[in-house]
Amino acid sequence: MRRWLKTIGFLVLSVFLSHFIPFNEFFRNLDTMIHEFGHAVVTLLLQGKVMYIELFANHSGVTYSQISQPWSLIPIAMAGYMTASLFALFLFRVRAHDRERLGLQVVTLIAIAALILFVRGEFGVMWLIGFILLNVVMLAFMPAWIRDLYYLLIAFLTLEESVMGPFSLVLYALRDPSKAGDATNLALVTPIPAFAWGLIFTLFALWCAVRAITLFLRGRTSENRRSPAIYTRYGE
Repeated sequence: MRRWLKTIGFLVLSVFLSHFIPFNEFFRNLDTMIHEFGHAVVTLLLQGKVMYIELFANHSGVTYSQISQPWSLIPIAMAGYMTASLFALFLFRVRAHDRERLGLQVVTLIAIAALILFVRGEFGVMWLIGFILLNVVMLAFMPAWIRDLYYLLIAFLTLEESVMGPFSLVLYALRDPSKAGDATNLALVTPIPAFAWGLIFTLFALWCAVRAITLFLRGRTSENRRSPAIYTRYGE
């Protein structure tokens, strides 16, 4: 219970402090990109066809796809929020192993793949190009301490959005179950109502957040603190 309370406290503090960070709105689109990328990848894995993805300035997005089997709508609809939550956990797990550079490389490769394969529309394309270029600058030209601060910024913003997104579904479902996005789609093909799906996504997001914050508070593991005498990190 203490870990859950700590996590909620960190998330509330993150929501408050992040609004004072310049350009924080720009980085919030990362969670949306991962969300929609999750839909797209699962669609392809289930032999569906991804037509395109659109990302919008209000941090929302949509994946247009065609599926061959009606049942595949369930894992595809579930993939968005769960992929975003797992990816936020991944960012903190990578940091716990002192591999922020690797984490940024993975984020950049996903953004490049999304740009080439899926995303259409002016805002989404321009945002991805800007985000990719910024990551390249951080990886190639910035000192390690600036790059690691940048990494921590996007990690916390992604974690925050990964929890607030599904929580908003619960609120939408309470007001109008027909306007709760993925939860509505799942409610149409399962006996579980949109409100319950929103709650499931929120609990899963909090489960991932608890583990992410635990990794953050624990810091880097001792075995990953390598001595400069026996280890050199290239590219810094």
